Amino acid sequence: MSTTRRTLMAATAATLALPALPRAQGAAWRPDRPVTIIVPWAAGGSTDQMARIVAAELEAALGQRFVVVNQPGASGSIGTRNALEAAKDGMTWAAGAAVDVGCYKVLGLLDTQLQDWNLFFAVANVNILVANPQAGIRDFGAAMEAFRARGASLAVATAGVSSAGHNMMSAVRAATNIQYRHATYDGGNPAMIATVSGETPLGAVLLVEAAEMIRARRLIPLAVQAEQPVTLQGHGEIPSVRRWLPNMPAPLNYFGVWCPKGVPQTVVDTVTQVWREKIANSQRLKDYAAQRAALFTPISGQEAFDEAWKMVRQTAWLYFDGGTARVSPDTLGIQRL
Repeated sequence: MSTTRRTLMAATAATLALPALPRAQGAAWRPDRPVTIIVPWAAGGSTDQMARIVAAELEAALGQRFVVVNQPGASGSIGTRNALEAAKDGMTWAAGAAVDVGCYKVLGLLDTQLQDWNLFFAVANVNILVANPQAGIRDFGAAMEAFRARGASLAVATAGVSSAGHNMMSAVRAATNIQYRHATYDGGNPAMIATVSGETPLGAVLLVEAAEMIRARRLIPLAVQAEQPVTLQGHGEIPSVRRWLPNMPAPLNYFGVWCPKGVPQTVVDTVTQVWREKIANSQRLKDYAAQRAALFTPISGQEAFDEAWKMVRQTAWLYFDGGTARVSPDTLGIQRL
């Protein structure tokens, strides 16, 4: 058999191995070159972890590389802007927490809102406050005592304004009137490392980012922002912040990938089917969620928007009430809960 014939047969077999995909406007979407997923945060954080698993699953489904590129800065708005301004051909996506995209305009960081994007969520993450073991803070109650005693001199590391950790601390401050020093980093992983090293005594990050260091006893978990306690494999139960603050809100924090509205409908239809058939059954994502105490939430489209909108509404008004909003949420159609 000739080399050319073997090559053609191999190519045909590879094509047949790909799943059948929806046909809209005459054809399903088959990217003809590598697709970029921009992670607007530093490598190693929750968005980066999730995006790399999703990229591998999309590669397997569509037969084309999905390349994760880290572009941190300005609380994730720089990388997100690059995805927003890229050609509307489906070849450039962004990744992150939906609440960030939903609140960028409120903060004056980027002229975009949640409804400007086609949303595909993989997991919902839980916020956590952690302490360096040398800080002498063993639970959330002790942290509150430290905030009341030290106020703005007590530093809390987060991934920056609008990050999950900052959102958690905004909710804590709204519920208690405590003050703290906001130590910002270019992602959850750098913020977590700063707390492990003792650069800051406390860190407000995502549990998925802190899980390994909690298991290694390099960080003390103080409380999760969740309605109920959360069990972390290899560690045990972490109490809910509601043990101390019963009325503190705890909406789910959805993470995934998205492309701007205006891309061809074939792109949206194809990825929607992949999401329902491949992502919804991804053992890698299920294992990731189980190991790091996240929730596996493979949803997309209007369902994704409706679920994320709950946290956008809560967070946007936290920013406004805390004095960090540049635009009143109600002028953007974001009503109080």
